Amino acid sequence: MLPTKIFIAICFTTLTLAHLSEAQNSPQDFVNAHNVIRAKVGVGPLVWNHTVAAYAQNYANQRIGDCKLKHSYGPYGENLAEGYGDLKGVDAVTMWASEKPDYDYHSNSCVSGDDECLHYTQVVWRDSIHLGCGIAKCENGWVFVICSYDPVGNIEGQRPY
Repeated sequence: MLPTKIFIAICFTTLTLAHLSEAQNSPQDFVNAHNVIRAKVGVGPLVWNHTVAAYAQNYANQRIGDCKLKHSYGPYGENLAEGYGDLKGVDAVTMWASEKPDYDYHSNSCVSGDDECLHYTQVVWRDSIHLGCGIAKCENGWVFVICSYDPVGNIEGQRPY
């Protein structure tokens, strides 16, 4: 049996490391990353919504076995990302925002002709006000990230901002 002081030190270290890990993917980290991008185009901020977040985390947990980028087809707008190793939620938001050069505001379309700007347009969708995200470490070592948006964005024929 471990001496009490060692046991307490192990518990403290474990809780501290768990807190650091959560802090790197905290709700506020997701909100801040989104709102910096939204502010650049004059769109109001998103706020964290626990119901939307619970939906997102539940779906992320369903992807643990395969980590496939399959949409949930749920009631919210949705962005998905996956990455190997230590992908953070903020990294996923950065990937989605990196699609901005492919979006042409005047034609309200993706320059490339495919859908390679729709993650970005969901991030900056002016009518979306609630955000909830989830992260899961998959069995294959990859990380699955989902952010859900309410109300849904990317409505055909409408501009994001």
